[in-house]
Amino acid sequence: MRDARVGGSPFARLSPEQCARVHEAAVGILERTGARLMEPRAVEILRHAGARTDGDHVWIPRELVDRALATAPRSITLHDRTGAPAMELAGRTFWAGPGSDCLHVLDHRTGVRRTPTLDDLREGIALVDALPELDFIMSLFIPGEVDGRLADRWQMEAMLNGTTKPVVMVSYEPSGMEDAIAMAEVVAGGPEAFGARPFVATYINVTRALLQGRSELQKLLWLAERGYPFLWIPVTSGGTTGPVTVGGTLALNQAGVLIGIVLSQLVREGAPIVVPGFGGDGLDLRTMVDPYAAPDARGPAGALAHWYGLPMFSLAGGSDGKVVDEQSAAEAALTLLVDAASGGQLTHDCGYLESGLTGSLAQMAICDEIVSWIRAATRPIDVSDEALALADVDALGIEGSFLETDHTLDRYMERWYPALFDRGSFESWQGHGATTLAQRAGERVDALLAAHEPMPLQPDVAAAVHEIVERAAEAAGL
Repeated sequence: MRDARVGGSPFARLSPEQCARVHEAAVGILERTGARLMEPRAVEILRHAGARTDGDHVWIPRELVDRALATAPRSITLHDRTGAPAMELAGRTFWAGPGSDCLHVLDHRTGVRRTPTLDDLREGIALVDALPELDFIMSLFIPGEVDGRLADRWQMEAMLNGTTKPVVMVSYEPSGMEDAIAMAEVVAGGPEAFGARPFVATYINVTRALLQGRSELQKLLWLAERGYPFLWIPVTSGGTTGPVTVGGTLALNQAGVLIGIVLSQLVREGAPIVVPGFGGDGLDLRTMVDPYAAPDARGPAGALAHWYGLPMFSLAGGSDGKVVDEQSAAEAALTLLVDAASGGQLTHDCGYLESGLTGSLAQMAICDEIVSWIRAATRPIDVSDEALALADVDALGIEGSFLETDHTLDRYMERWYPALFDRGSFESWQGHGATTLAQRAGERVDALLAAHEPMPLQPDVAAAVHEIVERAAEAAGL
């Protein structure tokens, strides 16, 4: 497992006192305003535990929140497809990966923005498998040539076949989630083996904090019962579905987060739930576009998750730019740096353009380079006797050269060297074609795809996974 710790002094957008104030505001919202839960079983579970209910309207008391926070796990380990531990979601760590379900792909070979295909999906998964600094996979694109009702099954099959890295999975309906988990159980060798070494976490996106849909709640209950890890991510938009201020939006959204924590722990104490490391966002009220790289809300939700001590799912690496250019590189770098400095743990959306509508493999390669730079910039510093090399300093004296020493030869690769950023002379850059970063990124994508062969599933396992897709298609009348 990679050492993903972030060194140096922690960056926290909220103080502990501010976190406590936001928490108190969220608890107060649950006690005074309450929420509407569209799944009757969720309402009944809360009523039986002591919550006040009126139809689908639920008011959750502080005692239930306190009890749930006491049992929710402080650390979750995701494994890779082979069963080896791959990512621990805890403390000030930083794991990076792509996002899911882009409606468009920006083709780095033609420059055309178009509808993605299954081949685009498979290429993207293979690229993430090859990129050394990206730690997990998401579904990247919605392939245009398959029925939309089954796109999540096709995406899951492609991810299981195309990478050994951990998977963060999105499904559209509970049936799609159950099929995707069934595929993962087949790959793991059965439900017990998958539960012991989970390599898939399910992303549950809740569109309003206090109005929670039946599908999302059914997924939560199903996963919590089995002890499978999931991400409970309510979204509140400042100025539309929440107060326009960052603090007001954050508090309202946190009320929705607490609902998920309470429900999961009532179903199963210790159920592995991951909370948002992003929140407090709002639409750009001049354009009505949801910006992925806005600075206003960058960091406070992560500080709140650290204050609780809970595993978190963060957002960085995306851009509101439309092409791979200066804006997209700058926004990816700035957001990833803040997320890493604050210990964002599971950070998704590398490779996103156009506020999450378009994905780019070239942008993904640039994000990999940025993550590499950030890891070098935030890595704990070695100040051991060997690293200080005082014996060499004493031996070489005031004007000695360290270039030929064994210490330099043994350890020079500990310094950071770029794969894409150009650090040569002007003449060298010209001699290599005077390329832009975007051009070099596209070339690297093609080189990696040509050279890298993901580890395939065993044929019988791959066939069993595909059979689940076929059964879903038959049930849908396709």
